[in-house]
Amino acid sequence: MAKTNVYQGTGRRKTSVARVRLTSGKGKVTVNGKDVHEYFPYETLVMDLMQPLNVTSTAELFDVDADVRGGGFQGQAGAVRLGITRALLDYDKTTPSDSENSFRKTLKVNGFITRDARKKERKKPGLKKARRAPQFSKR
Repeated sequence: MAKTNVYQGTGRRKTSVARVRLTSGKGKVTVNGKDVHEYFPYETLVMDLMQPLNVTSTAELFDVDADVRGGGFQGQAGAVRLGITRALLDYDKTTPSDSENSFRKTLKVNGFITRDARKKERKKPGLKKARRAPQFSKR
């Protein structure tokens, strides 16, 4: 039996953490054991997490298996996207190619390599939310 290479990447977004594995295959994407269209309720989230594969034209080369914990759908989709990007970079450094055609340049231009560090801001005392003050009453 032929040895298949596995490329791994970890992605984080808000409070979600995703462990992503890329294996050579036909383009099947599973998240927590379910098909990606079954797991994520909105097609826009699926399109969002598939962007790194589409930009590098590798959507049909790899099967994606992701394990995601924490957060909501939006954060989980962002975490899987970053995980796919990092796994593609892992694949790219193991395959011999010139620096002109490297995935890193393409992914960097599209903004997929940078981790989105925004998180929910904590609630402050005396306020209703993080910045929302109670309504002012003159009398």
